[in-house]
Amino acid sequence: MVNVGEKTPTQRLARARACVWLGEDILTQLEAGDMHSPKGPVFQTAIIAGVMAAKKTGELIPLCHPIGMENCQIDIRINENREVEIHCTASVTAKTGIEMEALTGASIAALTIYDMCKAFSQNIIIKEIRLVEKRGGKTDFLLEE
Repeated sequence: MVNVGEKTPTQRLARARACVWLGEDILTQLEAGDMHSPKGPVFQTAIIAGVMAAKKTGELIPLCHPIGMENCQIDIRINENREVEIHCTASVTAKTGIEMEALTGASIAALTIYDMCKAFSQNIIIKEIRLVEKRGGKTDFLLEE
């Protein structure tokens, strides 16, 4: 584990994105509103799962500092490429970053969508999980899109 004892707490924010390709049949059902799978509402369940996972990041990833997140938001929409796009934004005032929490939240939200929709098709692809933005700490990062 990295020693952060001497660092000064700063305000930190991270935003991660995950993209899920579901196929046209499932996507059409989702566009009509939050589709209900046999397990329940897909997007609502994914949002809750993503936030819960982000809160447990320090328990899931070895050597990752447990931090008390101050905020975590999951936004899910269908993008111009006809994919489900998940954005997880996490923030905290701490001695260490919050990127892993944002990445974990986006990842678990994507896996939850997969799980909720697999009864309709196993041809689902989680295409991308990546950091989109990081503020605070030594360096800032913003993905040029």
